[in-house]
Amino acid sequence: MATKLKYTSENLLVLPEKNKEDPDQILSITPAKASWELISFEVRRLEKGQNWSFKTDGNELVIVNLSGQYSIISNRGEWTKFGNRENVFSGAGSALYLPCQTNFTIKAEIAGEFAVAWVPTDEKHDPWLISPDQVQISVRGGDNVSRQINDLLPPGSPVHRLVLVEVYTPSGNWSSYPPHKHDVHLEAEDGTLIEADLEEIYFYKINSPKGYAYQRIYTDENSPIHQAGHPIDALIRATNNSAVLVPEGYHPVVSAPGYMTYYLNVLAGSAQSLANQDDPNFSWVKESYQHVDDRLPLY
Repeated sequence: MATKLKYTSENLLVLPEKNKEDPDQILSITPAKASWELISFEVRRLEKGQNWSFKTDGNELVIVNLSGQYSIISNRGEWTKFGNRENVFSGAGSALYLPCQTNFTIKAEIAGEFAVAWVPTDEKHDPWLISPDQVQISVRGGDNVSRQINDLLPPGSPVHRLVLVEVYTPSGNWSSYPPHKHDVHLEAEDGTLIEADLEEIYFYKINSPKGYAYQRIYTDENSPIHQAGHPIDALIRATNNSAVLVPEGYHPVVSAPGYMTYYLNVLAGSAQSLANQDDPNFSWVKESYQHVDDRLPLY
């Protein structure tokens, strides 16, 4: 999905920035900025009573409540009391899927932050509200690779391309591990999808302003970028409200001791799927786990 841009630790990290023309915007990612084809992403903040309007045009779009509570009015329906968590560490998120050609206004009933992701589509689906009690929560991995997964918009959802997942990685633990990749579309002879070609965003929240996580992104010889002579091997320090772009390659994460790391994954590409393949050098680790971290599930 990605272009032949030379990706580095610097341009794979997207930091929050103040936008004088749009002061409610915390962070923005466009396909041009990411040098890929599909995903646009914003994180926004609204005070109580403030609103923000947008048109999906030829895109499918999903809104995720990070904190606060909102009402959403559109030409496809109205939703009130959207979102009910104080912050991302206090409970599962809410998500509202809106199809193409939807005009909407989101108004803050309680001040807070929300994320919006959208991708081009030529399909028409119905709006779909996912409330916290509908979010499947699981604990994956084991030992210091234990992490909590919240399936906000999982594979099999009635949408075209978008997949959204929330992940919680406790102090000192690893996630997205063993390292895995999804940068080629690969099917078995019977048509079973082995790996999808996906763009991905990691949007980070840390439970303390001084906290951080590290994420490595690296390609192997099968990666299209690698074959084009632009391999990636980047180590990135992610902090609160920052985002990491994963155009291709393996992409493990580790949370700094003393801090809980949250990230919102947004994915889109050749299939509405999370089909991936592990780095064969590290896949054996999954057979070594002895127990599950008792700090999880977080809620």
